Amino acid sequence: MHDSLLVLVPLLLTLSLALIIRKTLVALGVGIVSGALILNQFNFTGSAVYLADKTWLQFYRDGQWQAWHLNVLAAMLLLGMMTQLLARSGAVKLFADWLYHRIKSGRQARLGVVVLGWVVFIDGIFSCLAVGHVCQPLSQRYKMSREQIAYLVDSNASPLCALLPFSSWGPYVMAILAGITLLPLTPLESFIEIAKTNFYAITVILLSFLIAWFGVGFNQLNTSVESGVDEVDAGNPWLLGLPMITLLFASVVLTLYSGAQNSASGSSFSDWITSADIGGAMRNACLLATLLAISLFKLNGRSLGLLLGDLLSGVRAMSFAISILLCTWLIGAVIADLGVAKMLANWAEQFLSKEMLVAGTFLLCAIMAFTTGSSWGTFAIMIPIGAEVALAVNSDLLLATLSAVMAGSVFGDHCSPISDTSVISATSSGCQPHDHVITQLPFALMAASSSLLGFQLINLGVNTAWAWLVVLVVAATMLAIYHKRNCKFDLVTP
Repeated sequence: MHDSLLVLVPLLLTLSLALIIRKTLVALGVGIVSGALILNQFNFTGSAVYLADKTWLQFYRDGQWQAWHLNVLAAMLLLGMMTQLLARSGAVKLFADWLYHRIKSGRQARLGVVVLGWVVFIDGIFSCLAVGHVCQPLSQRYKMSREQIAYLVDSNASPLCALLPFSSWGPYVMAILAGITLLPLTPLESFIEIAKTNFYAITVILLSFLIAWFGVGFNQLNTSVESGVDEVDAGNPWLLGLPMITLLFASVVLTLYSGAQNSASGSSFSDWITSADIGGAMRNACLLATLLAISLFKLNGRSLGLLLGDLLSGVRAMSFAISILLCTWLIGAVIADLGVAKMLANWAEQFLSKEMLVAGTFLLCAIMAFTTGSSWGTFAIMIPIGAEVALAVNSDLLLATLSAVMAGSVFGDHCSPISDTSVISATSSGCQPHDHVITQLPFALMAASSSLLGFQLINLGVNTAWAWLVVLVVAATMLAIYHKRNCKFDLVTP
């Protein structure tokens, strides 16, 4: 909408304040207000009306309620109520006591976070919400800082969704790919081929596994282990385990059921995923798990008054996270109206050269996703533009360029302090968004640097297998150097 560099001011203010003063909500508020003032020529009344309208549009637009936003908020509230209920009623302690006799090291606890992230693959936001809340109790007994949990949660949520066509990301991206007329394969086949060279997403997941295995990078943040192992009771996994199993199982079943209901008769499994109402499934799965938890504790003799108190405590506990999430949505709308993404996309068409097409696309999409806090928004803008530029410059690099779009978008979103997944990963794990972003950044940059090299090798015509070898060797080498300079391997943590 605006051609001047003034449109970048709200974004720069938000990012700098988030990193300097470490108050994410204040930074977002400053960015939102300054953006509204710029869009309304610094008219205070017009800016206030604009912000009120944009806030309402997050919930109701074009004559219908915005189901995705409402479902995410409902799921957050329900998860907050359920986790507070489980914690205050003793289920978390009983589960931790049970784990205490089975998980013998910090390594096993860290790997448990990673594996749970792989299980809950259906949606990035849902994975961050569920895994963070479930694994937060591990921090006290297995020397895991909450920043470490947030890193492992975040690194196995969106990156994994970017690789799987049967996650919530798959249908969205394939719908965009379907609009590319000269695409050499079907949208599903193209998605799979693009995923094969998504250097960043795959490298991040592999690095997170190595970091979980060796305990790299978060030693200085570790808490002490509780003493008295022999005095710990055997515990009971079911008061916590049953609601969690219900949550995970119901999310998959309800997703597939909604897809089957919304698609035509005789449709395939992939059609079910494409047609699924993942937001509704997420909400209903959380509701079922919460109701089950309430029933279990009522049967165990907990009074109705205490149960209501636990549920209200959960609402209060989630209020800050919900406020930040609402602000991330609002600043995303403001940035879209300012035209920041379109400005960067125009620069791409003007300045990307043939020699730097793939690597340059990766960098540009990383900047766009970082500054907007949205990988999906970057997909929507840059997949068509990246395809158009690739077809004009070198059609052989079409799929590689689209891989760079996906990888760069995930990287930028992964590191952005205004990304909803960054915020939810932090708050669900019990740490501040700023601390999560700062502690995650070194490992994200390792994956991004090696990925950038891989994309440049693809641009130069190097075989994909050799490019992958270089990417993995470079990433592993950087991790080893980081370990040598900053921390010690945690080979066996008691």
